[in-house]
Amino acid sequence: MSWIKEKKEKGSLILSVYIVPRSSKTEIVGPYGDALKIKLNAPPVDGKANEELVYFLSKKLKISKSNIKMISGFNQKRKVLSITGLQISNIQVLLK
Repeated sequence: MSWIKEKKEKGSLILSVYIVPRSSKTEIVGPYGDALKIKLNAPPVDGKANEELVYFLSKKLKISKSNIKMISGFNQKRKVLSITGLQISNIQVLLK
């Protein structure tokens, strides 16, 4: 799982994603190189895809949206997110 890394602080992760905006539905596709590919049912306009990504991950991981921060890739398909309040062992839920 090269798309997820644990930070030095316990309960803090770095997640690399590759998004496909304007898809028919929001879903996780699976590993895509060194990222996790996620389809989003939102356009890449006015930050709507970024909002959809954070909302989707918060629901999938059962954590608050405030625990997910975008580090880079605000206007790109490749994004890096910081997720707090979650152990790396809990990330397996993303693939189910």
